[in-house]
Order: sequence, then C-alpha cells, then structure tokens
Amino acid sequence: MKEITLDATIKNLGKITDFVNKELEKIGCPIKPMNQIDIVIDELFSNIAYYAYKPEVGPVTVTVDIEDNPICVIITFMDNGKPFNPLTVSEPDTHLNAEERKIGGLGIFLVKKTMDDVTYEFKDGKNILRIKKNVS
Repeated sequence: MKEITLDATIKNLGKITDFVNKELEKIGCPIKPMNQIDIVIDELFSNIAYYAYKPEVGPVTVTVDIEDNPICVIITFMDNGKPFNPLTVSEPDTHLNAEERKIGGLGIFLVKKTMDDVTYEFKDGKNILRIKKNVS
C-alpha cells in the first residue's frame, strides 16, 4: 500500500493525481481506466478540498492498494472533516436537460457509474471513501 497525506486544497490536486498515476503506471494500467480514475480523483478530492473543513484547511490521506486476479486498484480517501456520505446524495435525473436539472450530484453519479465499487464509512472521526476499479 502506498500513501500520501497533503492539505486538502485544490492546489494539491495535481500532486494527488500524479501520486496515483505513478502507481497505475507501475502495473501497466490501460489508458481508459486510468483516465476514469483521474476524473474520479478530481471529483472526490475537489469535494474534500471545498467542503470537508471549510472555512479551515485540513489533511487528506490518499492510499493506493493493488489486488491481483483480476488486477484491481483500490484508492482510499481519508479526512477528518465534517462527516459526509456522498453515496446518500440522490442521483440526478439525467433525462432532464441541463437547464432543468438541480445543481449538484452529477460528479458523485459519475463516480458510482465508472468505478466497480464505491464505499463510505465514518470511523474514528474520519470520512473514509474507497473506490475500486478493475484495470485488467
């Protein structure tokens, strides 16, 4: 397992993405799942940066685990911010056009649709969000 801890600020988004991509490159991750993971990192890390600690800034820890048979990547985001389970956000009505839709929720919807598994728990004062993607 590889781990990085940084302040949850938008300026650190690139560092988090680079950290994860280095691990994905080590296992020869194909470009399509890598791009999907990058989009999900952008969504999840941005949400933590904008909402978890506001108006303060706090840490976020991101871990990368690799499983075999099939090859899967598990990325965990942990923060000590306000408890928030993004999986309880109601799904947007994608049948409506953009002007008719409520603002918000589309990013989490995308996360749930592109990842093979997404879990959340609040434990020991931490938000713990895990995403899993089969990359083989």
